[in-house]
Amino acid sequence: MRFASLLFRMTGLALPVLLLGGCAADTAKASGTADPERGRYLVASLGCGDCHSPKVTGPQGPKEDGAMLLAGHPEGNPLPPPPALSGPWIAAATWDQTAWTGPWGISYATNLTPDENTGIGSWSEETFVSSLRTGRHMGVSRPVLPPMPWRSLKNLTDEDLRSIYAYLRTIPPVHNRVPEPAPPGAVASR
Repeated sequence: MRFASLLFRMTGLALPVLLLGGCAADTAKASGTADPERGRYLVASLGCGDCHSPKVTGPQGPKEDGAMLLAGHPEGNPLPPPPALSGPWIAAATWDQTAWTGPWGISYATNLTPDENTGIGSWSEETFVSSLRTGRHMGVSRPVLPPMPWRSLKNLTDEDLRSIYAYLRTIPPVHNRVPEPAPPGAVASR
């Protein structure tokens, strides 16, 4: 199996891999295509849902709301003004961690579902990867704000980032328009 994968990488020919007993997973890895199952693993391991999934309260405390999986800060969720931060306290979050405030202003977790209008459904794979590599929304516009750990995520391999994107394309789209970030000193609009 390893020889078949190596042969595939060296020659780019799928037929020798198939003839030598290569499986689809080895072929996908060898060709560098995205693997949604690896993406699911990475999203879970990296804790993306910690901020990007709204929570509900269960018997064990907060848990991800399955109906809003990775849908970002809930649309229409009114927030009071952010707390005054002083001393060593430079950031605060809502109880479900979908909104954060700090010296950068107020940031809201983005809708990562494939909804075309309110999520990343209109984003190409290239746009997604570029956003995580550059720390810019859609790879070219406003900065991606804290607490999004893009400086760490940019170190993932292209295959890992493409796999995360491929997985996000498989989850149910959720129509949820997340507020735009607010500048420092602003009051939450929703």
